[in-house]
Amino acid sequence: MAATTVKRAPGRGRFITFEGGEGSGKSTQIKMLAERLSAAKLRTIVTREPGGSPGAEIMRHLVLSGMGKLLGADAETLLFAAARDDHVRAVIEPALSQGIWVLCDRFSDSTRAYQGSLGKVSPAVLNAMERVTIGDLKPDMTIILDVPVEVGMTRAATVRPTGSRRRTSGSISNCARRTGRSRPANRNAAC
Repeated sequence: MAATTVKRAPGRGRFITFEGGEGSGKSTQIKMLAERLSAAKLRTIVTREPGGSPGAEIMRHLVLSGMGKLLGADAETLLFAAARDDHVRAVIEPALSQGIWVLCDRFSDSTRAYQGSLGKVSPAVLNAMERVTIGDLKPDMTIILDVPVEVGMTRAATVRPTGSRRRTSGSISNCARRTGRSRPANRNAAC
């Protein structure tokens, strides 16, 4: 590959999010892009949701432990919102203001897919939470990785042994995949 130089105005960094089901290759693609940006002498951080900051990691533990499901879809969405709020304020906004590129494994589109379309949390609730947690912050680019559910599930099972991370069922992944594919046309698509 030929070396390329990215030309851009100094100042704010860029915010790129990666969306896709389990095993779609988000981590691999983020790592590859981070390496390319670093080679181009651009400061870059890699982060994830839920998580990415100390407070958000606590929320991540609660969500992945199943606590959110026990409380219901709206309460689970509040946990995600609390994690996102801490992540944005503690990591994303400060990095962007310092000219650092932020590569994030999942962001608000995942909430719309999983809690919105699948969990049936209303678009009005999701919109209100976005106003509070991210305000005007929007990714400069969202890369949606779309692989057949069977492929993603096989990859996820190969990369992560059973019990090491939350498992996503085929029906959940299919719903998220349909929602992600319809995103440009209808941000509030339902399964």
